[in-house]
Amino acid sequence: MLYTTKEELFNNIKGVIDIQKDGTVSIINKDALRTKTIDKIVYNAVFNSDSNLKDISRWLIWSASNALGNASSSIQSLYDAMGRREYKGFTVPAINIRGLTYDVARAVFCAAKKNNAAAIIFEIARSEIGYTGQRPAEYTAVVLAAAIREGHEYPVFIQGDHFQIILRKYQADKEAELATVKNLIKEAIDGGFYNIDVDTSTLVDLSKPDLAGQQRLNFELAAELTAYIRSLEPKGITISVGGEIGEVGKKNSTIEELRAFMDGYNATLKTKGSGLKGISKISVQTGTSHGGVVLPDGTIANVKLDFDTLKTLSNTAKDEYGMSGAVQHGASTLPADAFSKFPEADTAEVHLATEFQNMIYDNSAFPADFKKEIYELLKDKCRSEWKEGQTEEQFIYTTRKMGFGPFKQKFWDLPENIRAKIGQDLEDKFDFLFKKLNIVNSKEIIKNTIQPVPVKVALPTP
Repeated sequence: MLYTTKEELFNNIKGVIDIQKDGTVSIINKDALRTKTIDKIVYNAVFNSDSNLKDISRWLIWSASNALGNASSSIQSLYDAMGRREYKGFTVPAINIRGLTYDVARAVFCAAKKNNAAAIIFEIARSEIGYTGQRPAEYTAVVLAAAIREGHEYPVFIQGDHFQIILRKYQADKEAELATVKNLIKEAIDGGFYNIDVDTSTLVDLSKPDLAGQQRLNFELAAELTAYIRSLEPKGITISVGGEIGEVGKKNSTIEELRAFMDGYNATLKTKGSGLKGISKISVQTGTSHGGVVLPDGTIANVKLDFDTLKTLSNTAKDEYGMSGAVQHGASTLPADAFSKFPEADTAEVHLATEFQNMIYDNSAFPADFKKEIYELLKDKCRSEWKEGQTEEQFIYTTRKMGFGPFKQKFWDLPENIRAKIGQDLEDKFDFLFKKLNIVNSKEIIKNTIQPVPVKVALPTP
């Protein structure tokens, strides 16, 4: 499936995609692009060892997406409207994809088509970019290719999740850690991420006597990173930026903390430049943890999520600060009956990740020998992360996310029938979630609020 020359690549798209001398792309045969050509282009966008052929493949996907109306976009104007309470009663799912990214994204778009849904975010966190081996430009190319493959001709929202200041690294070298996050932000924006959640909540210091003091480093650095993002925005695009007041897995957030953060953040942002747009949403902690709490047998403990607190925080964010509302992290492993409560609690956005990873590894079609190969590698390479008192089941559950990077191509190369079975099960799950989160028929809302701004990039040259 890999191209060996530029001539082979351009012959493959002949009669399907037309490239003018000025780099303008038009789609000649949309059906052929979807059913025959895009699978090969996206495979090369990820795995071609020739960097020029890889870059051209990514450029083709980006340009074709612009031509088809599913350009990578910011969700900012929808969130502005939600802050004005023009739209309510639904919660936007933000879906982290760690592996089998093309197939999982296709399943999302298939479920979206069934539900006339388009208020959906695809995201990847700073940590996930590292251990899954998916840099922003690659992730964008794969998600956009999946949109093309499934005929999703609406804006696509791609987000940097938890672009986080790591506390121990910040304490060791403040400037270096801040520079690392800024470099990631620039790479992400250049790669088509027009929604970015900055996470400086790791710097909250509960030993301080007052809330403003506890949140100070959090809101000061959040404002600094917001201003940096604004300086990099492509023309015509206002990137949706998220902030965070409570670290996931720690103590539950309060209204007083939200106000302390927002008042300090808004005051600090004003010092960074005139008229800078602030954050569009605020992530809070209400009782969840990333991946859930793993019991000794490898199952997940029941979680008591405080929906009353979530609703109060979300309404405060809307009414006092004009934001879309509160964001809930770590929700994918919650019981099925919990998801309909998010729209009832006026939650703006809910982040979902681990359950989709579980559905890949635990699928009845997943090859047992491949799973064993992954787990043996983890027991060797990640042994230092095997905590005292952990059972093997707990260790595997908490580390198997690390298998997606080393085995990325082997995941992609799984037989079609296996990927189809996993994809169908995921599609059914997304169909369920989209109904529970009430984003059915949200295509009309997106059409009314989002005006895609295609960002043109130059055709790569050797």
